[in-house]
Amino acid sequence: MANEEQRPCAGECAGCEKSGSCAAADLHLREEQIASEEVYHGRIIRVTRDTVRLENGAEATREVVHHPGGACVVPLTDDGQVLMVRQFRYPHGSETLEVPAGKLEYGEDPEVCARRELKEEVGAEADEFYSLGSLFPTPAYDKEIIYMYLARGLHFSEQSLDADEFLEVEKLPLYEAVRRVMRDQIPDAKTQIALLKTMQLIMGAD
Repeated sequence: MANEEQRPCAGECAGCEKSGSCAAADLHLREEQIASEEVYHGRIIRVTRDTVRLENGAEATREVVHHPGGACVVPLTDDGQVLMVRQFRYPHGSETLEVPAGKLEYGEDPEVCARRELKEEVGAEADEFYSLGSLFPTPAYDKEIIYMYLARGLHFSEQSLDADEFLEVEKLPLYEAVRRVMRDQIPDAKTQIALLKTMQLIMGAD
């Protein structure tokens, strides 16, 4: 933060009665962590309760989920079919149709993770991988970042699922998968965004 340009204070910060410059100028649209307490440490996530200073000088509490992140991939066949996986998602108590995805190991290259999940979940490898960017699934309280890829030039062998992983592979035309997104039939966020970006890329849009 010290190397970033500081904004002059116009006395417009919430609750601020000053005009001219003030010490909170470098916190404009930012929050400074002043304390952190770990309240949960699990196998996949950990949770901290942080105290932050706001731009008006007040303090607030933030509960933060720390997650290593993940990668997902849209496997697209030469004839325009997308390979997707249907699985049960316990928190929502329902099946979801998603693109293949998995959790990053800490420090792992996201493309390596995406290639591994492609092989494990649908039994495929790809000649070409294209980045579709990244997304913040729930930025208000979760640090997770999901990296998205498009895979083409697919070669198939066998799945290699984890012992506690149960899913079914389904094949849909890309246009049908996007149609389901637009009809609110695919609620998974990463799948929605990755499919829509793939369609834009295929159509040649910027």
